[in-house]
Amino acid sequence: MSEYIIRTVGLTKRYGEKTAVKQLNLTIKKGEVFGLLGPNGAGKTTTTLMLLGLTEPTEGFASIEGMDCTRDPIGVKRIVGYLPDNVGFYGDMTGRENLYFTGRLNGLPEDVIRERTEGLLERVGMTEAADQKTKTYSRGMKQRLGIADVLLKDPKIIIMDEPTLGIDPQGMRDLLSLIRELSEKDGRTILLSSHQLYQVQQICDRVGIFVEGSLIACGTIAELGKKMEREGKYTLELSAEPDNEALTRLLSGVEGVNGVEREGENILVHSRTDLRRRVTMELTANGYTLLGLRQKGGDLDEIYGRYFEKAEREQRKAEAKGNRALERLKKGLRSGQRKSGGA
Repeated sequence: MSEYIIRTVGLTKRYGEKTAVKQLNLTIKKGEVFGLLGPNGAGKTTTTLMLLGLTEPTEGFASIEGMDCTRDPIGVKRIVGYLPDNVGFYGDMTGRENLYFTGRLNGLPEDVIRERTEGLLERVGMTEAADQKTKTYSRGMKQRLGIADVLLKDPKIIIMDEPTLGIDPQGMRDLLSLIRELSEKDGRTILLSSHQLYQVQQICDRVGIFVEGSLIACGTIAELGKKMEREGKYTLELSAEPDNEALTRLLSGVEGVNGVEREGENILVHSRTDLRRRVTMELTANGYTLLGLRQKGGDLDEIYGRYFEKAEREQRKAEAKGNRALERLKKGLRSGQRKSGGA
């Protein structure tokens, strides 16, 4: 049996002239928490819909536990639980009643429904609110009840769409802890899509960065950071005393420095190599006291920003190349017309 439980090959979805997902090749391992990152409209939700068999791909295919998501959507749904970004429950029913209703829809025996419901309510911290009508629930309470609802059928895989959106800080910490537990304790595979990078960084084993329907990077946060370093993009963040114009001129003159700029109370030093040792020596030799020094690039928001900028640059280059080709074609056509007219 393959170690990969989710697999896509050349997965593509077009809506008319709009390509929502472009040639997605992705593998997700059993038991890992995978974060699919990108802004709204990047293709995350469309990818989720194809994995759930709710929309057919234009090209390529997706499989879960060896089952084709398009040809066997019922089989996929038996082992996959889905938590949308806006969980819906029957407002005039209590939390417990909603879970009972879900259990019956899934054909579970009554004794199994009762046992699982009580256990899951306790696990997600909703026992005390279980007999309140869900129309009185906060968004965080609905998210926690939603996880209990998803777990009721004991799925191997849980797909979550923006699970932390609109939740207060404490509720977010509780939810993230629960998601991590579902992977580590239960061995479930979690695929979550989000644009909230800090929360994703706390719980994901690997991440994939989506920009305009394309997966432009995939790996652990450490791997993505190292890859950016290998591409020769280093930014050193520092503060020192005395903080004066001479400090900026000194840093600009250090061998290997490509640029120096200020960001609030800190100074950013850009280079193509790691200059921490060289900069420290220069500052010390010139009588400066180093207050703080950090090599930027290890945080997910920084990594995401760099990949996003890279994708935009490549897109601009491609558009410029296309425009030049179009101009050459027009020029050739005009030239041909002049020759034809003069013949």
